[in-house]
Amino acid sequence: MRRFTGDKLVIASHNSGKLREIGALLQPFGVEVTSAGDLGLPEPEETENTFVGNARIKAHASARASNLPALSDDSGIQVDALGGAPGVFTADWAETGQGRDFTMAMTRVWNEVQETKTPAPFIARFCCTLCLAWPDGHDEVFEGKVEGTLEWPMRGEHGFGFDPMFMPLGHSETFGEMDPAIKHAMSHRADAFAKLVAGCFAE
Repeated sequence: MRRFTGDKLVIASHNSGKLREIGALLQPFGVEVTSAGDLGLPEPEETENTFVGNARIKAHASARASNLPALSDDSGIQVDALGGAPGVFTADWAETGQGRDFTMAMTRVWNEVQETKTPAPFIARFCCTLCLAWPDGHDEVFEGKVEGTLEWPMRGEHGFGFDPMFMPLGHSETFGEMDPAIKHAMSHRADAFAKLVAGCFAE
């Protein structure tokens, strides 16, 4: 597994919520972080049907364009009652043509789950794939997840995306209600990030 030995890293994302979370996770390693958005890089078309495939597209696009190592995150929520949807299309379900409306997306998920007549609890999980790519085309991939259930009505002002309707197993607050530091320590992104650190950053 290739070690990260540089001091600059591009986060291959234009999502401010992801940038905050990943930036906080990278802070202890003294890495100077910038984003694809900060560099004015275009968002590549995500044409794969897996988190791994789309993470690789984004990381390699930023690494090639910036000539720096780039870290991408492809993540989403899978709902068992919906056969794993929205999955890789999580962000698409929030797309309005004028930006993303996650209240609309969460309402759609809840309504579609009700239509399935599946009995509660409604099992779901957040999944995260991180891809660290270098300009020479090499990459390392790490996957994480956190299991939970869907809650309604949505609750909490913290987090982003589907956080207000996701209750992690063993807890009584949604990700939207949790103190962000507690959420970050147990999230799907933290799970994948711990594997990234062990593989590419830890001594």
